[in-house]
Order: sequence, then C-alpha cells, then structure tokens
Amino acid sequence: MASRDRTRGGRGEGSDLQERVVEINRVAKVVKGGRRFSFTALVVVGDEKSQVGVGYGKANEVPVAIQKGVERARKNLFKVPMHGSTITHENIGVHSASRVLLKPASPGTGVIAGGGVRAVLELAGIHDVLSKSLGSQNPINLVKATVAALQGLRSPGQVAELRGLTVREVLGLEKAAPAEAAAEPAEETPA
Repeated sequence: MASRDRTRGGRGEGSDLQERVVEINRVAKVVKGGRRFSFTALVVVGDEKSQVGVGYGKANEVPVAIQKGVERARKNLFKVPMHGSTITHENIGVHSASRVLLKPASPGTGVIAGGGVRAVLELAGIHDVLSKSLGSQNPINLVKATVAALQGLRSPGQVAELRGLTVREVLGLEKAAPAEAAAEPAEETPA
C-alpha cells in the first residue's frame, strides 16, 4: 500500500515527529463460523533531524492498528549518526532473509531507495544516500534491516575513542604521531 504522511501536534517531546505508514495488511483467521479479519500496520516515525523509530501495530480496525504502530515507533526511537546530509560510512543491515546495503553519497545525490527503506531514511533526516536491497523483498523485513543498518553506524567520535585517536586523525585531517615515528626508521634502513 502507498505511504502516507501525517504530522501530529501534541504533548511532550514527540510533537515535531512525522509519521509515515509503510504498509497496511489484512490478516484472516479462520474460525468455526467463518473468517475473522484483522489489520496490521507498519509505521515509521521520525523528526527528520536524525531521530527515527519503527513500530508494528495489529488491531481489528485500520486506524487503531496505525495508532498502535505509532505508539510502538515512538517508544523505539533512536539517534542516527550523520556526516552532513549523509551517513558516516557504508553498512549492511540484516533481518531475517532481507539485507539492505547503505552507502554514503555526495551532496545533491538524493535518497536512492525504494518503499519502506526510503521512508526510514527520509524520516531520519538523511538526504543523500545510496541503498540496495539484497535478498527478500518483504516490506517488514526490509524496514527492520534498514533500522539494523542505521543502528550499526558509528560516529567518528566513537571510532576515535575505540582506536585511541583524535576525531581529526580518524577523519584523515591529521597524521597520527605514532605511525610517523614507526615509518621513518623503516625508510632509513634500506637506503
């Protein structure tokens, strides 16, 4: 089903969040008297400034399913590390049989993605990114794989802390001092 945008005003910190319904599905349960129908809704919520969350709601009516999905998405909000208008590095997210490859792109490229992947990336505030869906095309698994890829991203600060370097050294703006000292004697020995 086509995506829908909704903005909710309201209470607390989540008042500037936008909602996008990725998919609505009708589910039939066979019982003694016939079939009972219920609905599921996959919803993405984000502030377009690096916060995004995904929720899945089930109910007997579509509006209630969407509302439950939005509530779960708001509970699952997380922050995406960004570098300008793109992601910090390439990453592959995996969920079930779906795999999503995300690559940073130069400014002006836009969001090259389809369906649920596009919804998650746009509501996260990412404007330039390349993506490729590998494996299953199930919208629920694709969205969850995209979330896994975004949660697997690390900021330059986190990488610098792990490696014991400064952020400028990680980004390649400065040379690392220990590497220079180790490289100089190696050059002098053969000559």
